[in-house]
Amino acid sequence: MKTMIITGASRGIGAATALLAAQNGFAVVVNYRHRRAAADDIVSTIIAGGGNAIAVQADASSEEEIARLFDAAAQLPGVLTSFVNNAGILETQMRLEQMTAARMQRILTANVIGPLLCAREAVKRMSLRSGGQGGTIVNVSSVAARTGSPGEYVDYAASKGAIDAFTIGLAKEVAAEGIRVNGVRPGFIDTDIHADGGEPGRIDRLKNSIPMQRGGTAAEVAEAILWLASEKSSYAAGAIIDLAGGR
Repeated sequence: MKTMIITGASRGIGAATALLAAQNGFAVVVNYRHRRAAADDIVSTIIAGGGNAIAVQADASSEEEIARLFDAAAQLPGVLTSFVNNAGILETQMRLEQMTAARMQRILTANVIGPLLCAREAVKRMSLRSGGQGGTIVNVSSVAARTGSPGEYVDYAASKGAIDAFTIGLAKEVAAEGIRVNGVRPGFIDTDIHADGGEPGRIDRLKNSIPMQRGGTAAEVAEAILWLASEKSSYAAGAIIDLAGGR
């Protein structure tokens, strides 16, 4: 059986990806930091549907806890074949001159350093040169890497720009070792992350500026992630799929 680890899988895109992965035959490690009940609900839904899943608490920006998260995958049948680098944060909308160094540090630690450390652990376990069987890594970026999010989240946008560069570089580094690294770049997705930024209704405000005239859903992003994690995308490496309604 194939095993997939998804960081930040208790809500939003991560949760939708966990459910879809289970439907596609993956045993799933549902990582969460604080939302234990939500993660347990995802696991219960997967098990009720005949799948295999466990919830694992870990801060996906802590080197020690990341190692524990990846070790926990051994509790599931099969081997680790896919990792989804989904966990990330944003903070209250503001201009750059209002941002503190502490805020910038939090954003970059969670959205850049954490994902790099997670990918490192995935490579150690999946790379053919390390005795692994190969696999896939899908990095969740954001359309903010292209738009820059002026007046709102330029720090978040910068962190996602780093993820785009990392996706391309790591893809080239490990492609000959049986690991395909790709990314998705969602934008204007209807999840509760917008409430974290202080504007729960952000999608409604922006939808008229989106060519498709609507926000996207977490399930739509999950479909792209699962495609990149599957053999259907077998010649894709270093690709980043925009999922932003044409924006």
